[in-house]
Amino acid sequence: MSNFAIGLTMFGGALALIALRMPVGIAMLLVGGLGYAEISGWDRLFATLNTLTFSRFSSYTLSVIPLFLLMGDFATKGGMNRALFRCARAWMGHWRGGLAVASIGGCAAFGAICGSSLATAATMSQVALPEMRRHGYSPALSTGTLAAGGTLGILIPPSVILVIYAIYTEMSIGALFVAAVIPGLIATAGYMLVVNIYTRLSPGAAPPAERVPYRERLRATAEVWPVMMVFVIVVTGIYGGWFSATEGAAIGAAATGILAVVLGGMRWQGLKESLLSTAETTGLIFLVLLGAELFSAALALSHLPSELSAMVAALPIPPLAILAAIILVYLILGCFMESMAMVLLTLPIFVPLMLGLDFGLDRTQVLVWFGILVLMSVEVGMISPPFGLNLFVINAMAKDIPMGETYRGVLPFCLADILRIVILLLFPALSLWLPGLW
Repeated sequence: MSNFAIGLTMFGGALALIALRMPVGIAMLLVGGLGYAEISGWDRLFATLNTLTFSRFSSYTLSVIPLFLLMGDFATKGGMNRALFRCARAWMGHWRGGLAVASIGGCAAFGAICGSSLATAATMSQVALPEMRRHGYSPALSTGTLAAGGTLGILIPPSVILVIYAIYTEMSIGALFVAAVIPGLIATAGYMLVVNIYTRLSPGAAPPAERVPYRERLRATAEVWPVMMVFVIVVTGIYGGWFSATEGAAIGAAATGILAVVLGGMRWQGLKESLLSTAETTGLIFLVLLGAELFSAALALSHLPSELSAMVAALPIPPLAILAAIILVYLILGCFMESMAMVLLTLPIFVPLMLGLDFGLDRTQVLVWFGILVLMSVEVGMISPPFGLNLFVINAMAKDIPMGETYRGVLPFCLADILRIVILLLFPALSLWLPGLW
């Protein structure tokens, strides 16, 4: 078997094992190890494993992951999700479908201090779902809104997926965070528009809520300004070069922790739970990173990425059509794979392919643009029936609502996501303009 064929077999084998629900990190570690040994021998594999773990995890840049995770855990334990939803509800609750719109606004705000889609969906559902039920919102609209709103947790910076993409491609984390701002705002506005259209077509799905007096609106706003100040300081500091992404994450985690204690009433038990949860999630992510590192090294030995890039680049097909096909692959994979698995499994093949195509952009611009497109495609996967993870999170929070209702409610948001991806595909400046000002 040629090295190229071994590379193809590795990719297919990893997909098959992940589809069979083998843990992602173990699947890539196993397939990558077997492929590496087949190409270079077992002695070379053991020699590589002897140094690979330390060389990857001794990287200072990786410390940004547990810090941003800790920041999100502190925000949850400090009840900041409740404050953000109360503020959004005070200003938007009386709009058409106002509580659903407020839920999306709350998810976007919480996503600014939490880089996880699942955490955003779970924590905001605890607050928003009972309110929407109390006001008679339809199960489909309620669960669909919260599942889609949760995806803003990885689209609004900081984002764990963007951090991993930046580390893999050796790009600036700050540049990618800034590039995600405009697409994130477009996503938030698009979801709110979906709610508006949904409630116009089905007025009974969202009975109107009462208008909140301005005094209560100002009081609710005063409760969240410290949280938003943390986001502004972290993102502005990273963007302005005042501190690195890791230092910004440390400042954000420390500030959020202080706010959780002083304003949110977090105590020793909450602190212990946050540290333990962060350690567990970080361990899982690092296992996936180790598997991806060995898998990527074995693919590089097989020359699959470089040969495939040359073959595709030689095809008489416009680069934009090839990129559209790559996005379609992500959308299909998203129906049955977890987001981090998709990213780490495909980047060794798709990044060289992207760099081999001529889009009229320089290398940095291509990687930033592609990173945001990957992020948005992964986001769609989080809510794509039948296996979008956010759908299962919401279903666990509302066990009495059939999964079919959630599927029906989330489909309009999936269509809005696809439309947004098409817009960004045709207008890369939406993700390149802000980083260009850096």
